[in-house]
Amino acid sequence: MNVKIEEIDGKMVAILCGSLDTAAAAETEKAMSPLNDANGKDIIIDCTDLAYISSAGLRIFLGILKNAQKQGRHVYIKSINDNVRSIFTITGFSNIFEFI
Repeated sequence: MNVKIEEIDGKMVAILCGSLDTAAAAETEKAMSPLNDANGKDIIIDCTDLAYISSAGLRIFLGILKNAQKQGRHVYIKSINDNVRSIFTITGFSNIFEFI
């Protein structure tokens, strides 16, 4: 699992590549921790190259969302494939995230 974080057009963007399964969750959570200190910037989680997400991965996304909401920021999920979208739908996460 690879995570790249950069600032683009005033937003913090996390670009994910690989499978966010339980084995990769701890390292991924650490790599995504700068999103919690985004200094008022909205967050985009780019899932273009995310092949799979487990419940551990969903927990990471939820933590980022809750922290951002406390600060009045938005979290957007970008470009999820059909398999990942299905997981978001089954778990109800499609109702709490904004998709672009």
